[in-house]
Amino acid sequence: MTAGPAAALDPALPSAVEIAAAVRDGRARAVDVVAGALERIRLVDPSLGAFLEVWEEAAHARAREVDARVAGGEPLPLAGVPVGVKGRHGTRAARALVDAGCVPVGATAVPGPGTPWRTWGLGAHGRTVNPWRADRTPGGSSAGSAAAVAAGLVPLATGGDGAGSVRIPAAWCGIVGLKSTNGRLPSADRTGLAAPGVLARHVVDAEAWWRVMSHSPGRPGDRAAEVHAPSPGRPFRAVFSPDLGFADTDPGVAAVARGAAERLVAAGVVRLLGPGAPLRLDDPAPAWLALRGTGDPDAVAPARSVNDRRLARLFDRADLLLTPATPDPPHGHDGPGDRYSTALTWAFNLSGHPAISIPAGLGEDGCPVGLQAVAAHGREASLLAVARAAEEEAPWRR
Repeated sequence: MTAGPAAALDPALPSAVEIAAAVRDGRARAVDVVAGALERIRLVDPSLGAFLEVWEEAAHARAREVDARVAGGEPLPLAGVPVGVKGRHGTRAARALVDAGCVPVGATAVPGPGTPWRTWGLGAHGRTVNPWRADRTPGGSSAGSAAAVAAGLVPLATGGDGAGSVRIPAAWCGIVGLKSTNGRLPSADRTGLAAPGVLARHVVDAEAWWRVMSHSPGRPGDRAAEVHAPSPGRPFRAVFSPDLGFADTDPGVAAVARGAAERLVAAGVVRLLGPGAPLRLDDPAPAWLALRGTGDPDAVAPARSVNDRRLARLFDRADLLLTPATPDPPHGHDGPGDRYSTALTWAFNLSGHPAISIPAGLGEDGCPVGLQAVAAHGREASLLAVARAAEEEAPWRR
């Protein structure tokens, strides 16, 4: 594979925001930017397996349209940015991005049919591999989106998060993954568990995605989140939990995530609250499975009411809940075994809270670990603010 671990961390790779600025200013053309992305996909994807389909002809045509719109004076916020779209049916979720100037270059890999676990992907060239270690899965179900972004094929890709499907692959591929508040953006999921999300190398690109999506026609905007963004010098009040009271979190994973939280404390970004009683949520697995039609329907209401009350009390006194994004490191392509990699994420699909996975560091296996931050409903801006601070404090960025 020609792309490796350095791709996700390489500061020479331009952000989506930088690409768009260059296209708007006439320093670059969308057709050339997109051609470069398609060439990277051609070279790398046979060994990465990140794409189900590559839309080369349509991407070239769309790039020409973007250049014409820019020449006509349209101030497109994401002019000429190549974007991966989760799955063959994900173009509807990317409509606002296309309106903002993005150019979809292909459908990214998702799990194949008939599998009991969802933390892998199947692309046109076979299984999707983790760009950090080809013998490990990238996570899922937004597997191809995460792998494509981490390997530097595209700066931005869409995802959908029904149990951690954005946050888990973001954590295991060493990139940023934001799940929006359930119900704030359109979703075709009738259970209400899934929310749109984004995978990006740079926090500024996740911020750009959020601005476009939350201010698209028919959306109410992000005014509530803006009100609750932190003021200079005021640290976030945060609670750190390694296990939410029930998960079997790997000690090494917990230590890396805790280290990232401590760096935020040292930087004056976060103030950890304590000691207090540790947060204890009920395991959301029975309720989540029941909503998906594979469990006891009577399990839904009790679990939701208990956890909703406990989270409401937490967010009465704290701005953020911090946890590892996953309880385990990336597993091999033979499957996750008996562990649920969703253990620390799917509670917030049930509760609807927005959440983000931020690169925290590397585990003993050399693969990335994610720090999950969760905020009160509608406060995506707080998550993006702490993610930007974490990005600035990350040792590998220095």
